[in-house]
Amino acid sequence: MLVERGSDELLSQSGVTVMAPAAPHHVDNNNQDSAAKKVKLEQNVGKPSRVIHIRNIPNETTEAEIIQLGLPFGRVTNVLVLKGKNQAFLEMAEEISAVAMVAYFGGCVAQLRGRAVYVQFSNHKELKTDQTHSNAAALQAAQVISNSAGAALVAGAGAALQPANGGTEIQGGPNTVLRVIIEHMLYPIVLDVLYSIFQRYGKVLKIVTFTKNNSFQALIQYPDTVSAQTAKTALDGQNIYNGCCTLRIDYSKMTCLNVKYNNDKSRDYTNPTLPSGDGDAHQLLTSELMPLRARVALALASRMSGGVLAPPFLGLGSGLASPYGVGVGGVGLPAFGALTLTPASPALRALAAPPLPLATVLLVSNLNEEMVTPDALFTLFGVYGDVQRVKILYNKKDSALIQMAEPHQAHLALTHMDKLRVFGKAMRVMLSKHQTVQLPKEGQPDAGLTRDYSQSPLHRFKKPGSKNYQNIYPPSATLHLSNIPATVSEEDIKEAFTKRGFTIKAFKFFPKDRKMALVQLPSIDDAVAALIKMHNYQLSESNHLRVSFSKSSI
Repeated sequence: MLVERGSDELLSQSGVTVMAPAAPHHVDNNNQDSAAKKVKLEQNVGKPSRVIHIRNIPNETTEAEIIQLGLPFGRVTNVLVLKGKNQAFLEMAEEISAVAMVAYFGGCVAQLRGRAVYVQFSNHKELKTDQTHSNAAALQAAQVISNSAGAALVAGAGAALQPANGGTEIQGGPNTVLRVIIEHMLYPIVLDVLYSIFQRYGKVLKIVTFTKNNSFQALIQYPDTVSAQTAKTALDGQNIYNGCCTLRIDYSKMTCLNVKYNNDKSRDYTNPTLPSGDGDAHQLLTSELMPLRARVALALASRMSGGVLAPPFLGLGSGLASPYGVGVGGVGLPAFGALTLTPASPALRALAAPPLPLATVLLVSNLNEEMVTPDALFTLFGVYGDVQRVKILYNKKDSALIQMAEPHQAHLALTHMDKLRVFGKAMRVMLSKHQTVQLPKEGQPDAGLTRDYSQSPLHRFKKPGSKNYQNIYPPSATLHLSNIPATVSEEDIKEAFTKRGFTIKAFKFFPKDRKMALVQLPSIDDAVAALIKMHNYQLSESNHLRVSFSKSSI
């Protein structure tokens, strides 16, 4: 979800836009509700148009958020949000940009505020803005974002956004320097990756990175306050990679960065002739390794999301795709074209050593050996990633090795489940030195303690950019149930839980979707046990219950 802080100043919410349909007549009303009545819910039309129709938007969606969906594909020239209809229209400057956007979101689900929205061509050819209720501020901000110089004329806005000093870059000023703190940094973030992300919102002049209070931070300077404010509004709270590397952004008290060296710690993009700071040898090494480090970081990103997209802006609750990734079906985003990302080889990974190991195997101890099974661990740890193998140690049955599909999944599981009580004991979770869980050799005693789940149909995250990443929550006493058939009632579900020894404190179907429900148990311990036993429970001939932890309570 995009952060709204500052959006009232950045993007005007008072502009009322009216629709110009393809037919000869035009709508004259200045009232948005009247305009809404003229707009029918459009079916998915295949004929390309510069106007994009976006359906199923949340009621509180702003113009800023709609504009952000389109910006990675090109310049936005108009926007109309019909909150009462839960839909919006976005006009791109060029039809090719609209085609790229529809093709891209045809292969991956767009998200706004945690809700899936649907992107298609509109049967309208243009949006016309009423003279007395223009979207000047919104379109001006959009122009700043899409124009790296931040100084082009805004079409239809009636004013040009020019640099204050008559055409040259502004070298600092109040609220032009952003302070960026990266939380949960499980993977390396190099300077070039930050530049790739932040340059989408204006011309980045300088970047300085450093570590303070054991956290990785950066100062990023823009030429004007609008670019800085737009970047802050769009990126604050976003995850660079799925489930980790969260951006926390505020304004720095500094008005101008003083960069002395161009190296892997700092960069002045207005002065490429600065020394590296460590002599010619270091400068040569830096010039060779920095692009490689950036490629390694992006390659790791590709590896984590299945190679379809680099994960920036595919994190929890985000509606944006990577501005430097590869679109589905080979559609490259306009800013960077079709950049091919490939998995990093073991030799290259050493160049981008992360603050935490790239481990996929967890060592779990203090288990209740009388009750724990490989299937139980597969189900529980599967809430946070795709479990590949489980081995309960033959000579120490209160301990197990669990191999996850990806390193960030292992870290998510460690974060959420270390010291979690499972079957009456506080389970301990840590990273293992093992790179993989070995299957038992033929004839070796195992007693069914090792299982391979690599081909299991129950994996929650096997699809790249899976929406399940947006529904990862810490263990709680409330469980989220899904895949409930229409023939199953509340009493049926309560009875199923009760028969397996669980007490239900509260139950509630989702008002708009009875395929999902919330069930509250007396404690987190009970909910953990219920998830293990009830996930994949057969409700009907073709429906198996899906269970996960919920952030809500009843």
